[in-house]
Amino acid sequence: MSKEGILVINPGSTSTKVALYRGEEMVFTETLRHSIEEIASFAGVSEQFVFRLRAIEELLAQKGVKVNTLAAIVGRGGFLKPIKGGTYEVTPAMVAELLEGVRGEHASNLGAPLAMELGQAAGIPAYIVDPVVVDEFEPLARVSGMAGLERRSAFHALNQKAVARRAARDLAAEYGEINLIVAHLGGGISVGVHRQGKVIDVNNALDGDGPFAPERSGGVPVGDLLRLCFSGRFTKKEIHHRVVGGGGLAGYLGTNDAREVEGLIQSGDERAQLYYEAMAYQVAKEIGAGATVLKGQLDAIVLTGGIAHSKMLTGWIRERVGFLAPVLIYPGEDEMEALTQGALRVLRGEEKAKVYKVD
Repeated sequence: MSKEGILVINPGSTSTKVALYRGEEMVFTETLRHSIEEIASFAGVSEQFVFRLRAIEELLAQKGVKVNTLAAIVGRGGFLKPIKGGTYEVTPAMVAELLEGVRGEHASNLGAPLAMELGQAAGIPAYIVDPVVVDEFEPLARVSGMAGLERRSAFHALNQKAVARRAARDLAAEYGEINLIVAHLGGGISVGVHRQGKVIDVNNALDGDGPFAPERSGGVPVGDLLRLCFSGRFTKKEIHHRVVGGGGLAGYLGTNDAREVEGLIQSGDERAQLYYEAMAYQVAKEIGAGATVLKGQLDAIVLTGGIAHSKMLTGWIRERVGFLAPVLIYPGEDEMEALTQGALRVLRGEEKAKVYKVD
């Protein structure tokens, strides 16, 4: 690889994170903030494309970065059809699908279009890495129990795959050779079963399935939920908010901030401790279920995400699952580094870029 520079673009709802790496070394990272008023002036996500592009170009000019001197640009992947994990070359067909919002609108849909626009002008490749739609399920994992409804794979694929590779290195092994259970602990919680490099089962963290989380209800009693839905007391939007956004700790304690919850516990709030420990209990139970998928052939359990910084929460989880396998903890979620690593694996010939095929 004659060039080492990689530009990373990660669009969020009211921000665009931009970073420059030289190999594994970060040169700079900046978060471009967009006001609610600015975002509200656009009819949809795709209409924000030029606005965000100009903001990135202005930043690169300020930093003196010439895109044509870089090796590649990598953007956050958006809502595509279910695909295998890995690094994908950004193509016009992929970009068209993302901008049209065929499978859902989200700011991350702009990652690939922005990367391709800047890359094409400079004559360098653009990639995405392990988007949320990564799907490596086997047939058994898709069966829901209700005819006509399938279990779907929607989880923190980028961070889960990145820390799984890190865990493999720390275990002196290859990711494709070992079995792991990775629990991403954030605003949503996903617990993935990684068997020899593939996530063969995981709860749908996007819809609030699995363990409850700081702002997700998790799997709730179906009959009671049905009765609530048809009680006439709530609109569909209100029910959805109880599941995603206002569920979990937010619903029980009025906050989705684990640090606030721990503060309540330290001040003697028994109710806060009950719900916080119950969240750890449900995560541990999901990990135990994942161990059965692997028939007990488990090399390690990995805890990651923002709340993995909590020694209280991870301690409770470790107490319940430590007998299954060693527990490794990698707090935080460094999406920019994970995106960079995906591009580097392709540029260094360690992995071949996949091509997204539009239906």
